Amino acid sequence: MAAKREEVGIELPRLDIRLMEVTVVGDSPLIVHAWSEKAKKEMLGKQMKAAKQAKEAKDPKADFESSLYRLGDGGYGFPSIGFKAAAVTACTSVAGITKVAARQAFHILGEDVDAKGAFDGTRARHNLVRIAGAEPSMREDMVRVGMGTADLRYRGEFADWHAKLLVRYNANVLSESQILNIINVAGFAVGVGEWRPEKDGMSGMFHVATEADMFKLEAAQ
Repeated sequence: MAAKREEVGIELPRLDIRLMEVTVVGDSPLIVHAWSEKAKKEMLGKQMKAAKQAKEAKDPKADFESSLYRLGDGGYGFPSIGFKAAAVTACTSVAGITKVAARQAFHILGEDVDAKGAFDGTRARHNLVRIAGAEPSMREDMVRVGMGTADLRYRGEFADWHAKLLVRYNANVLSESQILNIINVAGFAVGVGEWRPEKDGMSGMFHVATEADMFKLEAAQ
């Protein structure tokens, strides 16, 4: 006679999910470069083998405006995933925290914003962290594209900026102090946006706000 099978329940360890708000202050200008509707349509046209249209005249003002990430109320933002990616990458410089553990242990929450997709009727959703401080200015850069051809690019730049990051994390994996540490390291070693330290630049650097920083920010409101 076959032995009676005994069912054993599986007990999963409880997640310890917490929220914390981290203010970061820019140490160098933040350069943004959102994908414009025009650029996405051109990319889709090539993939769909559509007839190539005549190249339009460059419009620096339009290029600048389309490089900005807009929030629903007209404010400015930056993809929340950019800050998380910077913090995860920074773990290579922090002892005791692996990139895999960090990637699974926390998320940075922002505001969901829908933008027009390349294909008619589609939408592209962005989750953006609000960027506060000075209004963006138009930046001009000489870049090399294709076979070394020179081109001028016009993008938005925030010279004076700060942001509040809402971090949702599993305290069983990372503590509050560990998260603050990797975000701070990320601001120095990795950065966010175009021409950041990770890409051999010096832009998009930041640090976790100190008490003195918070006093200045509150006084400026």
